[in-house]
Amino acid sequence: SAAVADARERNVLWAVHGEHNTVYLLGSIHVLRPGDGELPRAALEAYAEAERLVMEIDLDDAAIADPSALLGTMQRAALLPEGESLRSALGDDYAAIAARALESGLDLAVLDRFAPWFVATMLLQLELAQRGFQPELGIEQQLADRAARDGKPIEGLETAEQQFAVLADLPLPEQKRFLMMSLGESDRLDAEIDELLAAWRSGDVEALEDMLSAAFEEFPELYGPLTEDRNRAWVERLGELLDDRDDYLVVVGALHLVGRHSVVDLLRQRGHRVT
Repeated sequence: SAAVADARERNVLWAVHGEHNTVYLLGSIHVLRPGDGELPRAALEAYAEAERLVMEIDLDDAAIADPSALLGTMQRAALLPEGESLRSALGDDYAAIAARALESGLDLAVLDRFAPWFVATMLLQLELAQRGFQPELGIEQQLADRAARDGKPIEGLETAEQQFAVLADLPLPEQKRFLMMSLGESDRLDAEIDELLAAWRSGDVEALEDMLSAAFEEFPELYGPLTEDRNRAWVERLGELLDDRDDYLVVVGALHLVGRHSVVDLLRQRGHRVT
């Protein structure tokens, strides 16, 4: 019984102790459904301990809190150079991709000025919305709303522009492959979501690591910049937080905290004790 109870208390949450403070690292799920439950008890306890919150981007920033403003930032990053088009970027595969996207409710004709990565991202958002997933129910937004009520400041590890630049900097052939993979994954999205949520709820770090490894093997050109490069940049900032006196709750996507060259791994390589 004790073993079962301990297993139930596992969470995707770590603590790193500085000389005068503690930095908590919480792995998040960015979007959730109404029935997916509330924040885990461990997350609420870490939130209560922390004087400040840090997230991938500052959700307290007015330019990010406004969905239309955020979409505008994304569209500017995704706009193709003059004379280029989505149709030309997709080449001979355009008709097949357009037909498949239309089945999911996305008309490529109205997106012809945008890069393939933007289409892939919009497709994923559409697929998740159709399944009831909402950003406002995600872990970050729940905590941001709580922080706004409690007057706790929020910081961002990066800007929305930096996040979009990771995808925008991919060569067009790799963006096209990213889009084609996104279309192919829609058929198994339900199973992947259930697997991810089950691992997150139970704190099954090993299962999360397996998911990340599979993603790396499938598309290393994308997942390197999306995870490892950003992890290294974030760890620099976390080192600064560990020299502070305030306690921090740092909330990032769960897959950034597991596996080789994760935030947790890189902190340990620097000699920090992460529990």
